[in-house]
Amino acid sequence: MPFKPILTARQEDGESIPLLIWRLPAPMRAVSSAPLGGGIGRREWVLNATVPMSYAREDPRTHLRELAAGVGLTGPGVGLLTGVDVAQRVAATDDAAEVWATVGLGRPIMAAADRAIPRQHSPGTINIIAFVPIRLSDAALVNAVATITEAKAQALWELGLAATGTATDAVTIICPDTPNQQSQEHEAEYGGPLSTWGSRLARATHRAVREGGSRPKIPWSER
Repeated sequence: MPFKPILTARQEDGESIPLLIWRLPAPMRAVSSAPLGGGIGRREWVLNATVPMSYAREDPRTHLRELAAGVGLTGPGVGLLTGVDVAQRVAATDDAAEVWATVGLGRPIMAAADRAIPRQHSPGTINIIAFVPIRLSDAALVNAVATITEAKAQALWELGLAATGTATDAVTIICPDTPNQQSQEHEAEYGGPLSTWGSRLARATHRAVREGGSRPKIPWSER
């Protein structure tokens, strides 16, 4: 099944603000930590939306539903937000595993550092959307999220950042909802870095985050 993004825009507050949309040809299986459509379930689309760095809405789920409806997306989907211009997304593949990343590094953090918890998180954000062409079990989906996160942290370390990510990073993985009857591997049971699909996702994620993090960029709202 094709799983490729379409770049478009919406009009908001007198501005043309970019959106990146994946319209799935059929409902697919997903795991996500996104504000809209998080968890594990069947999804029909993915939306990655640029927002200003001043973004302070406390109802991002409602906002994302509005954005989805505005571009004709119906049914269950995944919605993500970022301060990065999603036109600057980076794609990477490893065999048939595909990853797209929008890499915002304005506010990198170490996950386990002692800190006060802010009431409102800013939208700096590394959003990672990934696809594999084989059905992943529930455990493999969860394991693959951890693998992608580890690969992201490795890329940040190699970029010279003392950080594991930002406070608002999100991961979404999409795969077929039904087993592949044409393949000897009907369902993948593992998603760790030494598994077939986990290792491919790790390498693709690492390349996408390394490339995206090494590019000079100004947040969309500050241009």
